[in-house]
Amino acid sequence: MTVDTVLENAKLYLRGRIVEAGLAIDGGRITKIAKTPNLPEGSEKIDVEGRLILPGLIDVHVHLRDQGLSYKEDFYTGTAAAANGGITLVMDMPNNEPTTMSLNSLRERMRIAEGRILVNTAFYSAFPKNVGEIGKIITEGGAVAFKLYMVRRIGGVDPTDREALNEAFRETARFGVSVAIHAEDIKMIEAGVEAMRNLGRNDPEAYLEVHTPEAEVKAIREVARLTEKTKAKVHICHLSSSAGVEAVSEMKSRGLPVTCEVTPHHLLLTSEYAKRLGGLALMDPPLRSEGDVKGLWRALHRGVIDIVASDHAPHTLEEKSGSSIWDVKTGIPGLETTLPLLLTEVYRGRLTLQSLVRLTSERPAMVFGITGRGRISEGGYADLVVVDMKRRFKIDSSSFLSKAKFSPFDGWEVRGKPVKTFVNGRLVMDDGEIVAKPGVGVIIRRMGGLG
Repeated sequence: MTVDTVLENAKLYLRGRIVEAGLAIDGGRITKIAKTPNLPEGSEKIDVEGRLILPGLIDVHVHLRDQGLSYKEDFYTGTAAAANGGITLVMDMPNNEPTTMSLNSLRERMRIAEGRILVNTAFYSAFPKNVGEIGKIITEGGAVAFKLYMVRRIGGVDPTDREALNEAFRETARFGVSVAIHAEDIKMIEAGVEAMRNLGRNDPEAYLEVHTPEAEVKAIREVARLTEKTKAKVHICHLSSSAGVEAVSEMKSRGLPVTCEVTPHHLLLTSEYAKRLGGLALMDPPLRSEGDVKGLWRALHRGVIDIVASDHAPHTLEEKSGSSIWDVKTGIPGLETTLPLLLTEVYRGRLTLQSLVRLTSERPAMVFGITGRGRISEGGYADLVVVDMKRRFKIDSSSFLSKAKFSPFDGWEVRGKPVKTFVNGRLVMDDGEIVAKPGVGVIIRRMGGLG
């Protein structure tokens, strides 16, 4: 029997160890893993020249923009950037124009994406105005999770309305889906911004003084109360502080159904970068102290952190500058830097390869119920990234495939480069070039009914 593709002369990451072998791909799935002589014939044979093959990354926190925000990013450029970074599945956030917050808006967003995406794409929804629609958004729309911004109202539920939140959380608990949380307390942030504006403060340090670790902790504790009452599964996004990590660790120790993520920028940059680079290094929550960075790494090594995600948030360069920090758009692109930055930490001995794969592929699939992906196995989907562990290069945002041509990591020398990305068995990225047509990626919908 002849299969579609055979990858030979590879080092495969299999169940926590590296094995010299190859694999056969047919119909988008891995049909055999074996030494080269034992592989079937392939219509196409690719010699990966002894390089490492990892499961494609699953990035659970991505803003693909498009629709009314397509000038920042669109489905094609965003998923091209993902493929260039070795990411084979992205989960799209709902703060779009229009906001993804109903069955109709979710279906329309999927319709626009279908046929344009280069990697697999799943979708969040914000809470609808009528929380009774949550079930349909899951079962008929296929949303894989919901997103709640506690720092501002995005969607149909006011984050200060505890009764409405209780009802929404109970509905998600019925269907077994997670609520992803942007954990910053809205009242603390709004009061802080008003006070700074009254003082005439519009500098980066003022932003840091408003978006404090205390605001993160207060929001997490409110989530803990909601979770304890409703039994809803929650996922805390982009943890940024030692105190925030400890609040999540306390939730876990109490047996509450909580998971969490951290970004590469919160692991690798301190608030000094925000002060020096200004808007180019501005994000929510902001960069923290060196002590907080060390706290995040300790939590990662303790196993408190479940996932590393990019929080890819593209903007134009004009939106990242301004005379007032309050007018600057928050967020940075991350799809094309996440894997090289993490591989560099593997090279330096700060992170194991096993931890990298667990945090970026295996756990994301488990937490969000994505089956058949996140690991290399016979019968699983052939979502793969070939990595050149010896390749050194400098991050250069001007060469990004994303529309966002900036990065606080510009000029950083990294070691470890994704050189080929396969999505559903198809070669999509080859040495920085997109070689597949749009539509290779598929829409990932949540299947099933009540949890």
